[in-house]
Amino acid sequence: MNKVILMGRLTRDPEVRYTQTNNTLVASFSLAVNRRFVRQGEERQADFINIVAWSKTGEFCSKYFKKGQQVGVIGRIQTRTWDDDQGVKHYVTEVVAEEVYFADSKREGEVGSSAFENTFGTTMPGGMDTGFEASSSDDLPF
Repeated sequence: MNKVILMGRLTRDPEVRYTQTNNTLVASFSLAVNRRFVRQGEERQADFINIVAWSKTGEFCSKYFKKGQQVGVIGRIQTRTWDDDQGVKHYVTEVVAEEVYFADSKREGEVGSSAFENTFGTTMPGGMDTGFEASSSDDLPF
């Protein structure tokens, strides 16, 4: 299975281009995704992950996503290679976005208003909600 779920901030506005063969829209952008843990005495580190969104998903990203916005992306990891004009081989690993969401609050201080949180549940400090709740033994079916 190849499935990626990310939440982070756009490092730049999405860049749009069209394929030469069939004029399909492709939007590219990068997400700064905070690492879960912080070493004592250090600042929080982030990974910068390249995202590619095709067709209607790419059109949505190009219209509504802006630098600094927090967004959620669900997709798959893809690797590809190509040779440049000098014959040097380039390797790229990127996430192909299949679903994208706004993850910022609609208004400052409004709780639970992001589409990402409404879709996947609220987030716990330091990570995603597991979806499991503690229950008493009376609730168990066995």
